[in-house]
Parts: sequence; structure tokens; C-alpha cells
Amino acid sequence: MDRVLALLVALPPALVLTLVFLLPALEASTFLGLVVPGEAAVLIGGVVAHSGRLPLWAVAAVAVAGAALGDQAGYLLGRRYGRRLLSRAPRRLVRSGELRRALDLVRRRGAVAVILGRWVAALRALIPGIAGLSGMPRGVFTLANICGGVLWAVLVAVLGYLAGASYRLLERRLGLGGEALLAVVVLLVAARLWRHRRAARRDAA
Repeated sequence: MDRVLALLVALPPALVLTLVFLLPALEASTFLGLVVPGEAAVLIGGVVAHSGRLPLWAVAAVAVAGAALGDQAGYLLGRRYGRRLLSRAPRRLVRSGELRRALDLVRRRGAVAVILGRWVAALRALIPGIAGLSGMPRGVFTLANICGGVLWAVLVAVLGYLAGASYRLLERRLGLGGEALLAVVVLLVAARLWRHRRAARRDAA
């Protein structure tokens, strides 16, 4: 765990802030969030902030900007090209029910869905476009988008900050157990990536 913390802290602060902005911004505008959740970069930003190399407020502010601008772009894309995008949605999304869940949530909850959907990676990538497709007024979406983005970015950045504080404590207390836990996490991430690639190859076939 200590080695992972050292690796994260060693990243250049400018690169960290760039990732904190880009990953949330690309989640809904390019549907990157279906593969790489934006909170990963925000959590790393929080860890680096705990090391003292970045102010926590800067991490949260950049994350808010990326999340809000990316979702706004996703909304505009859905408003203009929504039906075309839906007709070309990957079969994996249809089979998994993620697309149906996003549609149902927007129909039932409206602007509240924009705030709630931000806490689930797949919904976070889909709901802005579906909100635009559904005809949700732009002002209503923008207000919900900003409120949800602020709550999400601040909380995730703070969680990363707290994780940075706890990594060294856990490493001291767990010793080899901590290294084993880290190995399990790495294996789980690798397995998830392998399943995504396998599903993508199956869809292409």
C-alpha cells in the first residue's frame, strides 16, 4: 500500500489536475465513463492533496468544472443526436439493462435523476445524453448538473484525501496483509478489464 501511495504522490501535480478535469469531462461527452469511471482521477487528486502537493480545494474545483462541462456536452449531444446514438448503442449496454435503467430513471425522476445518476458510473455516462433526448429544459438540467457535480466532486475529493491519510496507517498495522489486499484489488481490476475487452470483442464479432 505504501508503494502505491508513493507512486500516486510522485505524479506531477499538473498531470493530476489535468486528469481530474479530463476524466469526469469525458465521461458523458464521449461515454468514457462506461469503461473508466471519472472518480478514479478525483480520488487520486485527493490522495495527492493529502501529501501537500496540491490544495484540496483545487482538486474539488477542477473536478466540478470537468464534471459540469462534460455532462453539459453530453446533454447537448443527446438533444441533437440522441435517437441516432441510441440506435447505435453497444449490445452490451442493452443486454446489461444499464440503458433501460437510465431511461427509466430520467422518465420517473426528471432533474433528480441527473443528481442521483452521478453516483453510479454507467448512469453518470448515460443520463446527460438521455436528459437531452427526453426534452428536459436546458435550465433545469444545468441547475441539477451543477448541484450534482458539486456534491459528487467535493465528496469524492475528500474521500481521496482521507484515503491518503489512512494508507500509511493501514500499511503499518496490516504489514503483509496489506500487500495481500493490494494484490487482490489488482487482480479484481485486471479481471474487470479482461471482461470488458472480451465483451467488446464479442460485440464486434
